[in-house]
Amino acid sequence: MASAAEQLAANMNMGSFAKATELHKRLLFTLMALLVYRIGTYVPIPGINSDAFLQFFQNPEGGRGVLDMFNMFSGGAVERMAVFALNVMPYISASIIVQLMGAVYPPWEKLKKEGGESGRKQLNQYTRYLTVVLALFQSTGIAFGLNATPGLIDEPGLFFIVSTITTLTGGTMFLMWLGEQVTARGVGNGISLIIFAGIVAVLPGTVARMFGLAQQGQMSAFTLLFFTAMAIGLVAFIVFMERAQRRLLIQYPKRQEGNRMAGGERSFLPLKLNTAGVIPAIFASSLLMLPTTVAQFVATANLPPWMEWLPGLTAMLQNGQPLFILLYGALIVFFCFFYTSITFNPEDTAENLRKYGGFLPGIRPGKRTAEYLDYVLTRLTTIGAAYIAAVCLLPEVLIANFGVGGVVLGGTSLLIVVSVTMDTVAQIQSHLLAHQYEGLIKKAKLRGRGQGRGKGVTAPARR
Repeated sequence: MASAAEQLAANMNMGSFAKATELHKRLLFTLMALLVYRIGTYVPIPGINSDAFLQFFQNPEGGRGVLDMFNMFSGGAVERMAVFALNVMPYISASIIVQLMGAVYPPWEKLKKEGGESGRKQLNQYTRYLTVVLALFQSTGIAFGLNATPGLIDEPGLFFIVSTITTLTGGTMFLMWLGEQVTARGVGNGISLIIFAGIVAVLPGTVARMFGLAQQGQMSAFTLLFFTAMAIGLVAFIVFMERAQRRLLIQYPKRQEGNRMAGGERSFLPLKLNTAGVIPAIFASSLLMLPTTVAQFVATANLPPWMEWLPGLTAMLQNGQPLFILLYGALIVFFCFFYTSITFNPEDTAENLRKYGGFLPGIRPGKRTAEYLDYVLTRLTTIGAAYIAAVCLLPEVLIANFGVGGVVLGGTSLLIVVSVTMDTVAQIQSHLLAHQYEGLIKKAKLRGRGQGRGKGVTAPARR
């Protein structure tokens, strides 16, 4: 027999969506926030020569590779050197550092485990402070690099450096605030939706560039069909893997309640194959972009002798290079296990099951249940990490081997787009379910009041 939630989900239609006025407001707020973000990606920083910078960016010798991926995540803001060029990457890097410190630094670990809501707010505040520091670091490197490159700046000097640092840092802080507002007042997943909007905005241009390369003879028709089929296959594979889960049977014992027996119910504990979601790909990309973003710009200037190694390191961190592939894959696997460990605690789950009388058939409650959950979760995470690494790295290797330069239609972008779309649809469905539950509760209350008034009314006596 279907549960109440499943029955409500089956009854969801356009009629129920039309009545959910609160959901309409959330969707409208989300769309307006994303529109503001897209407008900001077209506003250049003060003093930049946009045409000269675009030529510099499109020049293969001017610095590409990871910068192309950064440009994709920012919705094309990097190639225009807009106020949102840094996007939310400093915030994501700060989140990584705070979460890592929360696992190894005792005071922050205590805040995360025992601080409750106030502890979570305190850690969020630390993340914001660290975001400012990282944004200042990246924007300073970009400002000095641009200022030292001839022809990119109308009036080089101290004023340009200060204004660029202020503008880029302020743009990142505004996007961080905007993402938090979308999470609180929109449909949720604010930061992920901002990255999603940037990728979706760039994808049509990427597809058009691929067809242009095919028309010019730089890409064969077979290669174009191969990449198209690979993209469709990756989307289907990502949807399948993101929905895959291991369902552990949970049994509740029977108990005596008065003159009848209660309990004896069964339920399932669903463990997703990819518990970490799209976070490992975003975190790994962000960490790789943090040093190379500054290095790409600084490498174009006249470097002192003690920094002559920087261009070589930048060249080794390009898409398709062995070092890039090795570091990217290692970071993805690490963050899969790390993020899963901080989002799912087998010991807490086993304790909650024991507290409410639930147990896994054949597994002793308590420590043995926690060990079994950890055993299953480790193997699921291994498969999930291999899946994310394959999706993110295989297209990069193929693009590098086929020699299709300037085309960033990798698995990372497809993974983010498909995963965020599925999460957003799930958020919308949850809002619809909440609206239907509220409607049922109101109807039940009105029905109860009507029955109460009916019982209290008596017919007048006849004389």
